[in-house]
Amino acid sequence: MPSSPATSSSRPRNLLKTLTQNFKGHRFAHLVGDLLKTMGYRTRVSPEGPDKGIDIVAFTDELGLHPPIIRVQVKSGEGNVGSPEVQALSGAVGDKGAGLFVTLASFSKQARDFADAKGDIRLLDGDALLELLLEHYEGLDAKYRAEIPLKRVYIPEPAEEAGEV
Repeated sequence: MPSSPATSSSRPRNLLKTLTQNFKGHRFAHLVGDLLKTMGYRTRVSPEGPDKGIDIVAFTDELGLHPPIIRVQVKSGEGNVGSPEVQALSGAVGDKGAGLFVTLASFSKQARDFADAKGDIRLLDGDALLELLLEHYEGLDAKYRAEIPLKRVYIPEPAEEAGEV
């Protein structure tokens, strides 16, 4: 079945390219922090400068004292993230909760294997990040929605897909 213009794979690629161009460095950390807020977390984004490998701390309670506490590393570059970067996040997290590595690119097989073996490190690549951004778009701060302008489109479902016969 041919894809419609609304679902073609070129649109997500264009959006990923826009994010890569417009959200470099610390701006990307703030975008991810806002996304985590829309998902129900409270967040603290580290100030610019040395952050010891932790760009964002996300937690569920008001004071940030109760688990889960998630330490987040973000990377806005276009290159694949390798195992050394993921291992560095794991070292920064230690036994203090969980780690989340977010990139606009992708992860090497070695990085994915390391995270899978650790169990307390999650990897979010560009495609998975796009899915979350689209899912939580309406909850994003207005300044991010202005920089990532999207329009909701409703498409009628054929009767057989809607469960009707």
